[in-house]
Formats: sequence, structure tokens, C-alpha cells
Amino acid sequence: MLKRIAVLTSGGDAPGMNAAIRAVVRSGIYYNLEVFGVYRGYAGLIQGDITPLNEGAVGDIIHRGGTFLYSARCPEFLEEAGQRKAVTELRKHQIDGLVVIGGDGTFRGAQRLTDLGFPTIGIPGTIDNDIPGTDFTIGFDTAINTVIEAIDRIRDTASSHERTYVVEVMGRDAGDIALWSGLADGAESILIPEVSFRMEEMIARLKRGYERGKKHSIILVAEGVGRGMEIGDRIKEETGFETRVTVLGHVQRGGKPTALDRVLASRMGAKAVELLIAGEHDKMVAIRNNELIGIDFDQAFEQDHQPDLSMYELAGILSI
Repeated sequence: MLKRIAVLTSGGDAPGMNAAIRAVVRSGIYYNLEVFGVYRGYAGLIQGDITPLNEGAVGDIIHRGGTFLYSARCPEFLEEAGQRKAVTELRKHQIDGLVVIGGDGTFRGAQRLTDLGFPTIGIPGTIDNDIPGTDFTIGFDTAINTVIEAIDRIRDTASSHERTYVVEVMGRDAGDIALWSGLADGAESILIPEVSFRMEEMIARLKRGYERGKKHSIILVAEGVGRGMEIGDRIKEETGFETRVTVLGHVQRGGKPTALDRVLASRMGAKAVELLIAGEHDKMVAIRNNELIGIDFDQAFEQDHQPDLSMYELAGILSI
């Protein structure tokens, strides 16, 4: 019988993780469970850095970015010996189930724990929105709103000085941040890892805009495509346009979560507890068509994340 559960965050932080932790803790208490927090992810789990959490421990955190449980890398957990240490610590604290919040790497670790006989449920928390099987991940909406706000400010300067701006955003393997932000902010070109592009075509688009009287342009680049500085240098060399480059970097991970991320995180946190109570494990909470479901980790691992390419085509149509 499920009596005690624990929650941890792992991998890169994402706005809304605190809201998810809060939902796990308070939902667990509502269902008469004892809830524990694991500090510093899998590293803390191996070290036994596990603390009871009550309602007050998660008060006043729903609006805060980052994760108050912290996150850390843990090479030791990649090995079976480290995974067995983690299970030993969970058993020592008489914990019956674990909720992990993070991305692909976090879920693979969770699956290893399940393979060793420990029930685990995952909640997708990553700004990249690159977890297959779910429409959205916690933190994505906040990240794109951060990017949009930055582009709005950059556009003011681009317009005032008649410049071309290249804005590099996060997305090593996934282009959702660039795609959604670029469409929302009317970028002239959006470069994402999932779609090949020709520099010559982008240059031609910029020149056509200039010839019809356009005085400034925004080029949005996902980091997985290439370095913004190199692309900016090439644009300046080919066109002669005054070109500037902004790399937004880790500013995209921080900040207060949006209402959408707070609500999504709260719903997913409660759903994770419900799945554990129902005896489910080796699953991830997903949202599809605004419905929360549990899907096997294998479904997420076996698929490749794909952005909505109809949005990419629409962005091209609207930026003529």
C-alpha cells in the first residue's frame, strides 16, 4: 500500500517546476500520503538528501522560477551501482513511489529505477518542449514569452537604426522555441534544426524586403542550427546591411512562470500522484488535446520529437 512518496527535479531548470512540486506535495497530503523532497536530483538521491515536506514547505513557491529542490549533474547515477544506491536510500526512508520532474535524461534515469523494482512517474519539465508524446512541457510557454519580450525590445532598436538583427535562442536539437517565438513576433526568417535551409535563400529574402522598402529585419536562429555570430557575419558580408547579433542564452530559463505553465504544472503534479496511487509506474504524465494521460516512458523514447511544420510554413507565408 502506498504510504510515502518523494519528488525530485533533475536536468535543466524550467519555470513551473516549483508549481509542479507544490502540486505533488499537496495532492499527496490530500490523499493521506507522506511526501518527501529529494534535493539536487539524482545526486541527492544517492547521498540520501531526502527531507519530509509539509503544506507549508511548498507555500509561496508557485510563482517562482527555477526549482527550490535544486538540480545537479550525477555521473554516478549513470552506472547501475549508483542506481542501486538510489533505490537503497529510497527504501531506507520507507518511500514507496517517486515522482521525477525533468526531461529525456531524467526520464531515462527514472526508467532505470523502475527496472530495479521502484515505482516511478515522470513529469515533463523542459523549456525546449522536445519530449515526444506530450503537446507541451512545463516551462516552454514561459520561455517563449521571455523570447518574445526580448524580440519586441530588439525590434524597437532595429527599427530606429534600420538594422538587421540575428537573435540566437536555445534549442540544440529542437526548434520549438525559435518557431513559436518567430511566428509570434513576425520574424523574417526562422532557422530550426529540423528544417534544412540555404543561406542564399535567406539572403535573397532579406534583399527583397529591402527593395520594397523594409528598413529592418529579425532573423531567429535555434542554437542547433549554428552560431548566431557566424550567421550575422555572413549576412553583413553578403548584403552590406548593418547587422547585429543577440544571444539570449540562459535568460530564457529563468523568470516567473506564466499562468499557462503554472496551471499545466499544477495539473501534471496532481496527475502524477493519482497515477502512483492507482498502481501505475514507468510512465510519464502527458497532455494531449488538453487531456492529461499517462504514457509509457518507452513511447517517449522510441519516437522523435517533431515541431508543427505547418507553423513553419505559415511563418514563411506571413513574412513575405
